[in-house]
Amino acid sequence: MKILFIGTEKYDYLQDLTYSGLVKILGVKRVIESNWNKNYHINLKTYPKNIGYTPSSLIPSILNRSIDKPDFLFVASNRPDCIKSYLEILPKIPPTTKTIFIDGGDRSEIGGDIVRLTGNEQLRKDFLETRPFDFVFKREYIKGKDYPANVNPLPISFNFNKLPANISLKKKYDVAFWAVASHEIREKVFDLLESEFDFSENGSGRGQVMKKYKRKGNFYFRELAATKISLNFRGGGWDTLRYWEVPAVGACMLSQKLDMIIPNDFVPNKHILNCENDLSDLEEVCEFYLKNDSKREKIAKSGGLHAKKYHSDIARANYILDIIGCSA
Repeated sequence: MKILFIGTEKYDYLQDLTYSGLVKILGVKRVIESNWNKNYHINLKTYPKNIGYTPSSLIPSILNRSIDKPDFLFVASNRPDCIKSYLEILPKIPPTTKTIFIDGGDRSEIGGDIVRLTGNEQLRKDFLETRPFDFVFKREYIKGKDYPANVNPLPISFNFNKLPANISLKKKYDVAFWAVASHEIREKVFDLLESEFDFSENGSGRGQVMKKYKRKGNFYFRELAATKISLNFRGGGWDTLRYWEVPAVGACMLSQKLDMIIPNDFVPNKHILNCENDLSDLEEVCEFYLKNDSKREKIAKSGGLHAKKYHSDIARANYILDIIGCSA
């Protein structure tokens, strides 16, 4: 079985992780790109912009560009170039081809980011109704919200191939949150912890801009692993890269409770720490686990093992393939 993979040439975390996972399982020759993405085949950028990079795939991906009758067609992004490519190619797709939409957008409605990015509701309608998708995988699959039966939750994952070798577990930071103020709850965290622990001293707090992050690539992973407690709070969407990165590097994560469905989610006090969403116990939880090293490190270790088993890009791809009925 072969997959025609239509994506954006820009960065899209869920798309990139989906591509990475599928290729690791099926191989480059079975996942054929409609819009060839140089970042998957040439390692030009540092993490997270190289999150979908696949070593030794350049030549096979160039030679393997033709497919007449794909078994499955993936539309892997909400971005306008991806949507345009799909609508242009759709008349040529046989009715026997199963169609799959990977919705990695911030909005809770299906294809909501198409409107957010273009302001064009009609484009979203044409995209979803011209040929209804057989399967939809939704990043922001909100608890309590009704979705059609063909919609499945698909949060972000982690590409463990991006981890540098020999990450030290030696700790040098108490409580860290290296993030931009993209949601009001992050603003509240910055206000609350500004003068607490070593929060400000380690570079956490206001004024951070993603393009100007001091911690990038392998250095970022090593710094994240050096935190005793690393915080996670929602940004534009509930799902963040940080939610998967912190356990993956072996650090202890303290997160708000996410209002989205995550299959095989981390279990509070076993894999991660939770605080109340009003932040009423945030300082208290931090203080307790800073004083109890063995309990904190046990949780961090357990979270890392759980992440590797259930939340790698490979695990996500197997989950997708199982639902759509594509055999490896």
